[in-house]
Amino acid sequence: MNTCSESGPPHDALFFVLAYLPVFELVSMSQVCKSLRDVINNDILPWLNVIVEPPLNTRLSDDILMKITSKANGRVRVLSLMNCVKVTDDGLLKVVEENHFITKLYTPGCTSITPEGFIRAVKLLTNENHRLKSLKVSGIYNMKKEDLETLHSLINLNQAQQKKGKIFYHEYRKCSSLRHEEIDGSVDVDVCPKCHEVRMVFDCPGVFCPRKKQHQTIECRGCDHCIPRCEECGICITGLELAEAACADALCLECWLQLPKCNFCNKPYCNQHAHQGCRFSGSSGFVCTTCHAKFC
Repeated sequence: MNTCSESGPPHDALFFVLAYLPVFELVSMSQVCKSLRDVINNDILPWLNVIVEPPLNTRLSDDILMKITSKANGRVRVLSLMNCVKVTDDGLLKVVEENHFITKLYTPGCTSITPEGFIRAVKLLTNENHRLKSLKVSGIYNMKKEDLETLHSLINLNQAQQKKGKIFYHEYRKCSSLRHEEIDGSVDVDVCPKCHEVRMVFDCPGVFCPRKKQHQTIECRGCDHCIPRCEECGICITGLELAEAACADALCLECWLQLPKCNFCNKPYCNQHAHQGCRFSGSSGFVCTTCHAKFC
């Protein structure tokens, strides 16, 4: 396949994948050569789905978001902002005012967006014959039950539509922003049956759940604040089953036994953070970052 060089322009197949790339990859591709830059900057198609994930999310401001979404000429269909802590209500509202065809509005972890600001944005998108189908708001602070009910009413969810299939913690954590919709419903959060706060609510995948063994009537469905869950298998963990990991995540004893351990402290990383371990040539195993700072 030809690349951008003196041998000629990039292969035509490259242009077909642009519409499926997150914003960071689009920006990176635009710096490869003039042909790609011109296509990315002048074509609407790559900008219809604006997906902002790490590492760009921490740098995204209201002004940058406006510049990015303006490339779609008011035709953005998916706006997915993952942990974009600098984006505010004003930035979100300005984008929504210019893009009335958004079908998926995802702002999980955007802590500078308020429930009131998000609801105003949804109201703008649902004024007339709206196409809005899916909302993700987990991680937005101070979301109340009344706010959740308002969102349900705005996108015309009835009681039957509000019921979701089971959501497993470990599957949710490993999914990309767009694949989350395969797991949960039109609105990602729910009212936790334990603390009654509006948060992501997870089910226990374990057939032989340790909580159910101890208390036959206990319901092991709840948010991760109320019920600690294993990062690897998603099962809810009791105090006796909680095993210490080299990272901040919780592990059940069974998963702990199966994972590689640090050569010094004998603690494993979960698979999501296994890359943090320090490995040395000619040596098997790894050293966790804590032990590396102490002994290496």
